[in-house]
Amino acid sequence: MRLIHCATDLQPGPKRICVAIGVFDGVHLGHQQVIRQMIADAQQQEALSIVITLDRHPNTVVAPERVPPLIYSLPQKLRAIAALGIHTTLLIHFDEPFSRQTGEQFIRRLTQELGRIHSICVGSSFTFGHKRSGNVALLKKLGQEMNFMVHGLAAVSLDGETVSSTRIREAIRGGQLELATQMLGRGYSLAGVVVRGDQLGRQLGFPTANLDVAGLILPPAGVYAVHANAGGTDYRAVLNIGCRPTLETQQPQLRVEAHLLDFAGDLYGQEMEITFIEKLRDERRFPDVMALVEQIKKDEAKSRAILQAHALL
Repeated sequence: MRLIHCATDLQPGPKRICVAIGVFDGVHLGHQQVIRQMIADAQQQEALSIVITLDRHPNTVVAPERVPPLIYSLPQKLRAIAALGIHTTLLIHFDEPFSRQTGEQFIRRLTQELGRIHSICVGSSFTFGHKRSGNVALLKKLGQEMNFMVHGLAAVSLDGETVSSTRIREAIRGGQLELATQMLGRGYSLAGVVVRGDQLGRQLGFPTANLDVAGLILPPAGVYAVHANAGGTDYRAVLNIGCRPTLETQQPQLRVEAHLLDFAGDLYGQEMEITFIEKLRDERRFPDVMALVEQIKKDEAKSRAILQAHALL
């Protein structure tokens, strides 16, 4: 997949363009339907398949007090889009000047800069532009004028309810990770850059990689058997989400820490993606550090058994 940040960088030549537009947080089943319709159009027309998305949630700029925690980090989102087999992603930097464009201004500028657009695919409830002035009806009106087709695809349902980023966030927050996985169409995962912690895990004999997950939705606190990927290498791991109540600190902070099994090395600054396999237990306070260490040993042994069994499935 090619990644561009300006529409004029596409330079499609004589080829026509098929476009899918959306925030696409999580790239869930509904998003996939939109993107796959665009890919089908592109294949039929021998056109270029282009996903247009944003580098942040629009509320970051237009309603900072109502920014939802994201399902995916930006690198995760881009990987999930690329996995669908598209030609190019146009990643738009969403800032205050961009947010002032009306929906019509955005589409007119897009058609000027991209070239010959054959079709635009969006969800049926998709809105865009200043004060949400753009919708499917506007796209169809402009399509008649500028000669492009519009697909406003109905939402995908699971168990009688619409699949949406909001519903997936609720499932993750509630610990329903299997439901989140079903709606995502792939194993639920969490990604962040490995940052330096306080080295307490190392002092206890269980060094951990601390993930920066600011702005992301998190599962409930607890200990999980997980798969971790860093630098293209897969590891089996135990993940702890919580405030480490046994280790007294003046300012307890929520931490996401992965202990990679059978690994020794430095991963600072690398992105790590965690795929959840099974929850081992809730977070709890132990009477002392030695009791915590004994429980960590049990967690590691149980995680090894679960991950080994999972590998055999």
